[in-house]
Amino acid sequence: MQNNNTARMERDLSFSQEDFQRFARLSGDHNPIHVDPDYAAGTRFGATVSHGMLLFSAVRGLIHEFFPGARLEVQDLKFPAPAYADEPLTVVLETRGRPVDGIVHLTTDVLKEDDSRCLQGTCRLKLDQEMAP
Repeated sequence: MQNNNTARMERDLSFSQEDFQRFARLSGDHNPIHVDPDYAAGTRFGATVSHGMLLFSAVRGLIHEFFPGARLEVQDLKFPAPAYADEPLTVVLETRGRPVDGIVHLTTDVLKEDDSRCLQGTCRLKLDQEMAP
């Protein structure tokens, strides 16, 4: 849905178990809930789940794609539901109002196929001078 004060941007993706492993190597976060399928099978999740910051990295990439050069000033995040390996996800950004003084406010979500949220948040961007209206 789009009107004069909002715009929606989205990207479909999924992360594999190998993506979880690579992110663990890069971040140093080797929590077995993310990287050990045998361990994770015995937890309440029943399988490995994505690192929250891997989900946020996808959000940050989409922000960069649609707002190149913008500086991320504030990001609030919640992770209400797990994201599993090979699960189809949609990263969604939605503007909240028009830019004012080069500042853009967004809602940030990573949605599962049933529209439940794996990541839910808001952020404030400072646009590059050339981007600001």
